[in-house]
Amino acid sequence: MVGTLSDVGPAMHIDWDVAIEMDDGQVLRADVYRPATDVPHPVILSYGPYAKGLAFQDGYPDQWRLMTTQHPDVEAGSSNRFQNWEVVDPEKWVPDGYAVVRVDSRGCGRSPGYIDVFSPRETDDLVACIEWAGTQPWSTGKVGLNGISYYAINQWHAASRQPPHLAAMCVWEGAADCYRDMTHHGGILSTFWANWYDMQVKTVQHGLGDRGAVSRVTGVPVTGEINLTDAELERNRADLGADVRGHPLDDSFHRDRSPEWSKIDIPLLTAGNWGGQGLHLRGNVEGFVRAATSRKWLELHGLEHWTHFYTDYGVGLQKRFFARFLKDEDNGWDNESPVRLQIRHLDRFEERMGEAWPLPETSWTTVFLDAVDMTLSFEDPAASALARYDATGQGATFLLDPFEAETEITGPIALKLFVASETTDADIFAVVRIFDPQGGEITFQGAIDPHTPVAQGWQRASHRRLDSDLSLPYRPYHTHDRVEPLTPGEIYELDVEIWPTSIVVPAGYRLGLSIRGNDYEYEGDLGEASLSTFKNRLTGCGPFLHDDPFDRPPDVYGGAVTVHTGPEHRSTLLLPVIPRP
Repeated sequence: MVGTLSDVGPAMHIDWDVAIEMDDGQVLRADVYRPATDVPHPVILSYGPYAKGLAFQDGYPDQWRLMTTQHPDVEAGSSNRFQNWEVVDPEKWVPDGYAVVRVDSRGCGRSPGYIDVFSPRETDDLVACIEWAGTQPWSTGKVGLNGISYYAINQWHAASRQPPHLAAMCVWEGAADCYRDMTHHGGILSTFWANWYDMQVKTVQHGLGDRGAVSRVTGVPVTGEINLTDAELERNRADLGADVRGHPLDDSFHRDRSPEWSKIDIPLLTAGNWGGQGLHLRGNVEGFVRAATSRKWLELHGLEHWTHFYTDYGVGLQKRFFARFLKDEDNGWDNESPVRLQIRHLDRFEERMGEAWPLPETSWTTVFLDAVDMTLSFEDPAASALARYDATGQGATFLLDPFEAETEITGPIALKLFVASETTDADIFAVVRIFDPQGGEITFQGAIDPHTPVAQGWQRASHRRLDSDLSLPYRPYHTHDRVEPLTPGEIYELDVEIWPTSIVVPAGYRLGLSIRGNDYEYEGDLGEASLSTFKNRLTGCGPFLHDDPFDRPPDVYGGAVTVHTGPEHRSTLLLPVIPRP
């Protein structure tokens, strides 16, 4: 099918369900939006499972309502009929001289085949789509990848293959390391992926036919006309939950779904979310630090996961980046600071530029845990003490004295603990928190959860072995290649990576650190803490929970844990304090 849209802005030519043949003969389907001229244009491409014909408003109505109510600039200047979840709006890109290509990934939407998300087979397909787009008569040969989350994660994979026509990529809130960022936080299984698969992929699997949604633009089923039985659908997809559960260590399964940093040599803009604890933060920062290219920029912001990609702020940033590297415009982008941060205050964000990550001006500050009075202190405790907590309860919370002056903490955080467990293992959930002068906790709108704490980190004690080559004082890096059980009652030294954060703490407020044996839960009023695309209520961690009974049997992970502090066991928190003007 073809069409031309001319009733909103400049004319736009649309080709629906264009066939792209893969090396194994499988045909994938793409929609191509481009200027209605014979002049070639650079390409913005995305490849993913969410059904290119499913309108944002239909597939993710809660998120669309929240975003457009709070940010009317998202809707402005577009009919919004081609808005899709986590990809660009053609009506805002085609008039600027880009061809927009959306590909339904293998087995999803209108593309037949077997679903195996983030697999090497999918990477082969994405690379083939890039090369196809780069050789079409309407293309200049320069292809850029752009999109959120899934459409960002697989950019790292494709760039590692170095396809000749891939000229630049914008990785917006996209994880990178399949094990550390995505499936196992500190070695602890995240149940997000099994639930996500049920709610957001199986619902748009190719072959649902009449049982699936219908495109509000073309009137055709977004998952194809064919109607497969439930048994046929099941045979056409991998069992993601079982696959992830079956690989508890960082083995070839995870490495095949992770980047090769030394091979990523194209210009990149990587944008993460301070509130993206659990998926939409760590990989963006690691990618900026570790990718081989010298032409790389890091942006970190707040608010919901889906918001700033579509606001004037986000679109403007993306367009300047791609104009430089897909159109060769001399627009000043080369003079951009490598790091652009939206510094988080309690009630606003303030933009700041930086030259590196972590910020060079960081004053690394050690605070000591003291179990004598359950405090955090800038002074080394004089006496030894211990804090014992039940892993099924609220854990142990250590509090710093109220700040005498406004204090900024921006960057990665590292926790060193000396712990003993009454069982052969222990899962550490570390939560950095802020409390007002009355003792009430301050939380923030996170990438998904409206009550997200300042920062979180996780560590399984039996995965405590560090990679000496990759570990840094402020970012411990674990091998996750073996299990080393604990001897009950014996004290072990653990290093916990706490994902990056930014917060300007007002005078009179306090910083707290909670050490728990389970996921953080906000203790205040949750309000309407749910979204239609997630199974669980949003109680502080969004959908990124660690509650798989197979991975965390109560007889191993439900016992008591003891945190040791004092001169012989210097449990510490390393904070990235930024000098205030």
